[in-house]
Amino acid sequence: MQKNDLLHTLLASIMMAAMICIDVAQVTAAETAAPLELQPLIQEALKNNHEVWVAEAKWRGSASRVKLAGSLPDPMLMIGYQNEGWNEYTLGKMVGAQWMYSISQMFPFPGKRALKEEMASRDADTAEAMYRAARLGTVARVKELYFDLFQTYQELDLVRERTGLFTRIEEAALARYATGMGQQQEVLMAQTEKYMLLEREAMLKQKRQSLEAMLTSTVGREQNAPLGRPVEPQASTLVLSEDDLVQQALENSPEVVSREKMMRASEAGVHMAEKEYYPDVTLAAWVATRGGPYEDMWSVTATFNIPLYYKSRQGAALASARAMSNAALHDLAGIKAMLTSSVRENVSMVQSSETLMNLYRSGLIPKTRQDFDLSLSGYRTGKIEEITVVSRLKALLDYETSYWTQFVAREKAIARLEALTGIGDQAAAQGEKNEQQDKK
Repeated sequence: MQKNDLLHTLLASIMMAAMICIDVAQVTAAETAAPLELQPLIQEALKNNHEVWVAEAKWRGSASRVKLAGSLPDPMLMIGYQNEGWNEYTLGKMVGAQWMYSISQMFPFPGKRALKEEMASRDADTAEAMYRAARLGTVARVKELYFDLFQTYQELDLVRERTGLFTRIEEAALARYATGMGQQQEVLMAQTEKYMLLEREAMLKQKRQSLEAMLTSTVGREQNAPLGRPVEPQASTLVLSEDDLVQQALENSPEVVSREKMMRASEAGVHMAEKEYYPDVTLAAWVATRGGPYEDMWSVTATFNIPLYYKSRQGAALASARAMSNAALHDLAGIKAMLTSSVRENVSMVQSSETLMNLYRSGLIPKTRQDFDLSLSGYRTGKIEEITVVSRLKALLDYETSYWTQFVAREKAIARLEALTGIGDQAAAQGEKNEQQDKK
């Protein structure tokens, strides 16, 4: 009976090994593409990302409207004929028959054109800031997806490595079972843990596919374009202090710049609403040719609009403009407070991740690995139960996974700080410059 149980256990082990080999072959096939590097990926995203394209088009369109806003309206040309009676063409025969020509031009009250141009200019500046924000957001998004994809690959490696360690536990359990020192339950426990790792590996593969799809979309590639394995990124450095990062964010963040431009535009809108109380003037010149013995006629006129209903029109417009200006002021204060909070939060994440990484790297991982090796040796000699060895190995896997989780969390926090402070835009611009020089 014991031999049959042992045979069944061996067959189960062989089947599991075959499944693992097939699984590893599938993963290896998915990783045959060229290594994936971060900086070229960022440059590709800045060139092809649709959100960046849309933001740039809106900015250039807004810039083109600046001169339009400050220009004069088109002049009006009038040509007409006036006849006396219905029976014949009476030009030159009757005093009232005449050809009429006139041209007119409306001139806004002094200062209105300049204010309209200023408002359009501020809107263009806002669109430019939002374009910068789109670039920074795209860079941060690419980095975060890249780091997440890198972490997924690292976890897949850890799962494969730990599967080998569970194989060692299984071999020890089989050896103990064959000599009568252990029970079949110990073998099944080791095999169950290996199956659980296979389940985890399948979930990681699904996560990898999702991240690859999101990264492909962000960089603007075709969905069937292959992505390679991310190259292990070097640990980023955080040079500036927390207060310096906050100050730089308040000075350089496109979110702040855009709100400041919106506030300036709303202030110009208030001045424009105040100017609407003053009338515009339309100048016109008129000439009439009568022919025959009659002298030609001409006239010059000036027409003014009268803001008679100023309470319901100009007054309401001014109240609306002041409300919008007040809203823009509070919006600016709110975005500054949010930026300050976000910078401090991400700095705290960087610091905590560094502490945890050092703890895992210098303490928990090497100690747990040593503890696992000693536990496995003790289990082989019958001094330690199998559950102790399994728990040590699972703890080792958790600590190694947590190390890379904190590594990626730190890099993502720094990427967000670069986006918040505007540093990422400078780095991206330098990368584009280097790429152009390499092409030359």
